[in-house]
Amino acid sequence: MTRSITPLYIPDLSVFAKTLRADLLAADAVPGHLTLLGMLAKAAGYQNYQHLIAAQPAPPPEPPKIDRALRVFDTAGRMKHWPSGTKLQGLCLWVFWSRLPPRAEMTERQVNEVLQNGNLFGDHVLLRRSLIDHRMVERTRDGRIYTRIEQAPPPEALALIRAVAASSDS
Repeated sequence: MTRSITPLYIPDLSVFAKTLRADLLAADAVPGHLTLLGMLAKAAGYQNYQHLIAAQPAPPPEPPKIDRALRVFDTAGRMKHWPSGTKLQGLCLWVFWSRLPPRAEMTERQVNEVLQNGNLFGDHVLLRRSLIDHRMVERTRDGRIYTRIEQAPPPEALALIRAVAASSDS
């Protein structure tokens, strides 16, 4: 289970300390973790720990994955760097998948040409392997013939493909 961080603002530290001291003196023994959390929340002016949690502002939303993926591409639609995170990598690979011709057999050289033209970090081999690993492209056992695996891209991938194409058109 991930631990959530709960900030605690104490407007008057003196009142907080006095309230907490009184609660600790009233306890029969050293309080446990949850009891202590409740005491801290009450000393800070909340009804209980759950009230403290509920009173916290919502964390800022994480930027949508498509915005993070768009930062990986330049205005010409070329990938500037290999993103960190497998999910983001998989999302970015859909752009290359869309550039491969559907239902066509290609040689390794033809695939490499598409991948080299679409990246600036110079590792088309990484892209080719990743397309295969993410089951977007398949190749024959001897590696001579590559074909794009026809499938419907997820909605996020479609939005990214359109956004990259639109930025490179302008």
